[in-house]
Amino acid sequence: MEKKKTLVLGASENPARYGNIAIHHLMRYGHPIVAVGKRAGEVEGVRIETEPPFVEDIDTITLYLNPTNQQPYYDYILSLKPKRIIFNPGTENAELASMARASGIQPVQACTLVMLGTGQY
Repeated sequence: MEKKKTLVLGASENPARYGNIAIHHLMRYGHPIVAVGKRAGEVEGVRIETEPPFVEDIDTITLYLNPTNQQPYYDYILSLKPKRIIFNPGTENAELASMARASGIQPVQACTLVMLGTGQY
């Protein structure tokens, strides 16, 4: 299986949050992870950054922020030039999806956890 470097945007140390659950699942499947969240912290040895770091070779950005909270990250998301952005349930955003398409980035409305579990990731 191909390892896909993934940015989890909306990462959290709170085990009840999907941004946290996603990190655990992505780790289990061996994908390298970059995590950005509102509060600094750590999940399974992955540091949660509060300032978005510049990283290269991001394959996938998986969103765990509502559309309003995504807006400050638009330029950052597009600057990373990922292959795709996964809009998890509750994060659907037509504006960002349109901007992504215009930049050659595939917007995917799906659930990262389901995609991992069904081998579609």
